Amino acid sequence: MTKKGLFYTACVCLFFFAMVCAAETETEFLGDQFDGSRAKPVHLIPLYDNEGEKISLNDDPLMPFSMRQTCGQCHDYDKISKGWHFNAMDPNVDAGKAGQPWVYVDVQTATQIPLSYRNWPGLYRPEEVGLTTWQFMKKFSRQMPGGGAGEVDSDDPDEMMRSFVSGKLEINCLSCHEVSGGYDQAEYVTQLRKENYMWAAASACGFADASGSAKNMPDTYDPLMPGIMDDPKLIPPAIEYKAWAFDSKKMVHFDVVKNIPAEKCFFCHSSANMEMNSLQKGLSGKDVHLAAGLSCVDCHRNELGHNITRGDECSSAKSENAFAATASCEGCHLGEGDSNMPSSGRLGAPKPVHAGIPVVHFEKLSCTACHSGLWPGKETSLVKTSMGHALGTLGSRKNSDALPHIVTGVFAEKANGKIAPGNIVWPAFWGQVNDGKVSPMNFDIVKEVVIDIIKADVPSRVALTWPEVTEEKISSALIALKDVAEGSPVYVAGGRLYSLDGEDELVVGDNDAAAPYKWSIAHDVRPAEQSLGVRSCEDCHSVDQPFSFGSVVIDGPMKNVQGTFANMMDFQDVNPLYMKLFAMSFVFRPIMKTVVLLSCAVVVFVLFFFALRALSCVVRAMAEEDE
Repeated sequence: MTKKGLFYTACVCLFFFAMVCAAETETEFLGDQFDGSRAKPVHLIPLYDNEGEKISLNDDPLMPFSMRQTCGQCHDYDKISKGWHFNAMDPNVDAGKAGQPWVYVDVQTATQIPLSYRNWPGLYRPEEVGLTTWQFMKKFSRQMPGGGAGEVDSDDPDEMMRSFVSGKLEINCLSCHEVSGGYDQAEYVTQLRKENYMWAAASACGFADASGSAKNMPDTYDPLMPGIMDDPKLIPPAIEYKAWAFDSKKMVHFDVVKNIPAEKCFFCHSSANMEMNSLQKGLSGKDVHLAAGLSCVDCHRNELGHNITRGDECSSAKSENAFAATASCEGCHLGEGDSNMPSSGRLGAPKPVHAGIPVVHFEKLSCTACHSGLWPGKETSLVKTSMGHALGTLGSRKNSDALPHIVTGVFAEKANGKIAPGNIVWPAFWGQVNDGKVSPMNFDIVKEVVIDIIKADVPSRVALTWPEVTEEKISSALIALKDVAEGSPVYVAGGRLYSLDGEDELVVGDNDAAAPYKWSIAHDVRPAEQSLGVRSCEDCHSVDQPFSFGSVVIDGPMKNVQGTFANMMDFQDVNPLYMKLFAMSFVFRPIMKTVVLLSCAVVVFVLFFFALRALSCVVRAMAEEDE
């Protein structure tokens, strides 16, 4: 090869090497580079559609703006999409502590089953019950900020066609960051129910209105070429922007903040105990941190990757988030980490003294055991949550016993061995047994067989709760399911497993699959003056205190289950006899303390008396020596 050829070859190699290096270098986006200013950036920006084209009011057709394309001009959308709110489907993400599941409810088949894409023990993956990512998103996207399942390509041809009509459900940055008075998250949910995924984010803004329904459009409908509908009743999805929102440069202003107010979090993270009396509601107030002026993001913090800190000491130890160590209870109030600068007292957090409390309490109890949730009662109660009951959305059911039934006030042992307050869900589903393992059956198969047997009275537009299910109905349904089940059919409900013996007789027994799924809660946090033990040890250590001797509601559709209870100690991995004897000891402790104090006084008196006698002897001896 000539020198000229070598020169050109070297140039080509250097060019490709430079291209590879450039590809491997992480792009720094304008909005992700911090220059040190604490001033609020003004987001006066152009809008871009899914094709990356700049939107103008004269466009035909007029398209909704895309979060990926619009926000992605200045922010690393792909990096953000790996954050905690969006990465549940990523198998490489550490699931961390157990959290609240999505609960699939079907009254007609007496089903209530907790689902999640995260690998939390006791839950089932959506595909195990026959839900595709598309179906899962249709069911639960109401309290999702987009992304995740909303951007997954379906393998089903029919769902692929529907995704072309509805568009992808991109991450809705505005759900958290937009704070203008005109932004309406409930309207966003309304558009999701119409499968207007491409239009939902824009519709929630105060400067845009969405119309029509992608759900009603045929599979052949093309949003880029809407045309004229043959059926006048079909209204295609469309967006209309208000002219005043655009300035002369076709720019639109978003009132976007970095420090998200708590009210934005509440849409997906609210809970309401519907069984509280007036006094309890009055005393519950609100979280002591919010009352002090803090917001959710002061503790649940994140960096650009949106890896939200969850405030748990175990998760914090494994987290790569720089804020994790100081964002837990211990990290904020006591100080955590190896830094040579003090980390306790962050945001004015007082350092607790805990004078006189034995060390064993901190080994066996989480901070939340004494400081969080409602004051424990003799019996647990039902709670409604945003994720479980679509709180804040149009048409959410107001009755206190609306499914799913989430039981709150359960003091249970966590994975780290500490006891904390939490919620539980008793699963109820039709399943099958293979090699001794219970798995749920496909929902579509169950519905075809079970609905006519259960015959649940489900009137439209009313609050729904458990139908009446008898053992006779369960037996009949299991016999009918034998022809379609891939194993021995079973029904799980009320903490029991219902199956058939060789004679097709109903057998009721125990099984791990019937155990309730539980997750700990940390809010609302009560001040020290309202924490457990503030009055006396008997707040927890007495024979009638609910912390260990409370009753946990067993939930299920069968009449023989309703009104029954489990013992709180069953969730704490403690010896019931020991706990009884230990609690009884506190009955006599005041007497014992009195006896001990009197005994000490007597001993002191005797010692003092003999000390005087000894002193007298010494004085006499010294006097005799002087003589």
